[in-house]
Amino acid sequence: MIGCLCIHGFTGSPFEVEPLGNFLKENTSWIVETPTLPGHGGELARLRGVAYQDWVQEAEQSLQGMLAKCSTVYLVGFSMGGVISGYLATKYPVKKLVLLSAAAYYINPKQLLQDIKEMAAEGMRGTLGNNDLFQRYRKKIKETPLTATFQFQRLVKELRPTLSQIEVPTLIVQGELDGIVPVKSASFLYNTIPSNEREIVYLPKSKHLVCHDEDRYQLFTTVEKFLIK
Repeated sequence: MIGCLCIHGFTGSPFEVEPLGNFLKENTSWIVETPTLPGHGGELARLRGVAYQDWVQEAEQSLQGMLAKCSTVYLVGFSMGGVISGYLATKYPVKKLVLLSAAAYYINPKQLLQDIKEMAAEGMRGTLGNNDLFQRYRKKIKETPLTATFQFQRLVKELRPTLSQIEVPTLIVQGELDGIVPVKSASFLYNTIPSNEREIVYLPKSKHLVCHDEDRYQLFTTVEKFLIK
């Protein structure tokens, strides 16, 4: 039996990777699971008091559970979930690893500035309320406890060095218009991961939420092809 575990990002939820998960469920006979990390998936105020180790532990326990029932396990990580997945791939016998917008580095000032300019233009036209990106930024900035942001930063600092130990086949996917994770994060991953089987794919029309953006169907087929080949 084949299993695929998908780990979402900081302040996010399974929604972030749900389109990819649904595609894999529809096109394969695999078990596809996406756990909700502690404090996530609802009101972001629940992140207060949660340590980054809790996020790693939840992902690790989910992976252990899948390894117990599946002979082959693939690991997919989005944003912060990519950093966690990379770390877990050095500890457990996963067959392949997929890193989506993985936050080895975070905040792309140039693209974020462009996004803000576009939001300002929409604000002048009175259409800002319809901008999904603006609504996400506003909600996260407004509701995320500062302590949780510090925990996210600690997680990246502590786990990033383990990326140099990844030996499994790895696919790195990066949106070129990502205002949260800069493109240099993908090139860092490619140059740091020592696996002899690693690929990097750039999505020219995608921002951070690659599973929901314009290149998503290219993403879905690329991931499926990488995992089954």
